[in-house]
Amino acid sequence: MVINMAGKKTKYVLSGLKTTFFVVLIIAAFSLGLMLRGPAATSGTTENNENNVQSKAEEEQTIWTCSMHPQIRQTKPGKCPICFMDLIPLKESNIGESKIEFSEAAKKLMQIETSPVERKFVTAKIRMVGKIDYDETRLKNISAWVPGRIDRLYVDYTGIQVRKDDHMVYLYSPELLSAQAELLQAAKAAENINTDSELITNSTRATLEAAREKLRLLGLKSEQIADIEKTGKPVDHITIYAPIGGVVIEKHAAEGMYVQTGMKIYTIADLSQLWVKLDAYESDMMWIRYGQNVEFTTEAYPGEVFKGQISFIDPVLNDKTHTIKLRVNVKNPDGKLKPEMFVRAVVSSQIAQSGMVMDEQMAGKWICPMHPDIVKDAAGTCDICGMDLVPAESLGYVKAASAEKAPLVVPASAVLLTGKRAIVYVQVPDTEKPTYEGRQIVLGPRAGDYYLVESGLNEGEIVVTNGNFKIDS
Repeated sequence: MVINMAGKKTKYVLSGLKTTFFVVLIIAAFSLGLMLRGPAATSGTTENNENNVQSKAEEEQTIWTCSMHPQIRQTKPGKCPICFMDLIPLKESNIGESKIEFSEAAKKLMQIETSPVERKFVTAKIRMVGKIDYDETRLKNISAWVPGRIDRLYVDYTGIQVRKDDHMVYLYSPELLSAQAELLQAAKAAENINTDSELITNSTRATLEAAREKLRLLGLKSEQIADIEKTGKPVDHITIYAPIGGVVIEKHAAEGMYVQTGMKIYTIADLSQLWVKLDAYESDMMWIRYGQNVEFTTEAYPGEVFKGQISFIDPVLNDKTHTIKLRVNVKNPDGKLKPEMFVRAVVSSQIAQSGMVMDEQMAGKWICPMHPDIVKDAAGTCDICGMDLVPAESLGYVKAASAEKAPLVVPASAVLLTGKRAIVYVQVPDTEKPTYEGRQIVLGPRAGDYYLVESGLNEGEIVVTNGNFKIDS
């Protein structure tokens, strides 16, 4: 029994040693493998790390933009803040460029049309509305020169056409009688003077002349005064005559009324020249100049064009309508135009560089600041009011020869306005396929069918004028 137990114990010991030997052998083999593969593994790990760093760097350099709004630039993917489309990657080297190319067939289907960027003088047409009014400089009041009683009104109602020096009012005035008595006494004294004293003679004649002048100031004509001196009989009535020819537009008195000195009896308007008052929008003010020619039409005479000149530009803007008042002088010899008529007017301004208005007929001339129809070749004074003439260049005029160059313009249809930005698509030259580049530009004002370009384009470049919305989308 003892021998058997010892044998089993020995068998178990040998089995444990064998297992331990195999474990040690496996560990040694694994360690040897790591030693043999150590440099390769390290190299592989380094390469992976470098690739990860490079990928990360490229990701950091990638700029994300919107295919519809190329001005959007972000450093990470997301949505366009304008149209909410998914942003697309754009390499750092392509920043500032937004190019797209099409096949010839696609270009034809999109009906793309182009036009060159050029320098030329363009015309801005400013359209306005307004109405006809009286010329204030041709309104006259007939008033009483002396206090008295109106015994006769020769013009019974308003609207009557009168001529200059037509009799208008027959007025009785006691003050007129006393002034005539002074005249007769001075005339009798001058007639009966019998002295060698030059002082007395001059004094008597001065008194007579003063009495005549007083009657003239009271409204009597020189012929009437001469008749009073000749007959020696004073008159108790005075006739008031029309100071100008025109239409009686107001009647302020009636027969039998007592009036005081200065009281208005009639108002007469000369309608041979009228004013047209127009409303111009605030955005059109830069194209409007004093002295410009204006064409307008009326509802009463469709198809007939009337002409005038801008004689006044209101220095104050209307705070309710944000328009500015213009006044146009218009000749009306045949009386077709009537006050209170509505009109539609057009001012054509040929635009030079820097927003100046080009007019070869005005440039180099001298003009009256109150009467625009007075234009002269040299400095001088106005024939109507006597004011000094001013050079037309001081009013914003320039002639083509004096402009350094015409303004840079593009057709209005080429510009896509996106709020604060203006985008045009420029044709990229020397490409295999039709290629277009979106470009942000700075615009000046619009003049008719063109925009003035401040910066962003060069003369000769080709811009898309039709189909740019399709390219943008």
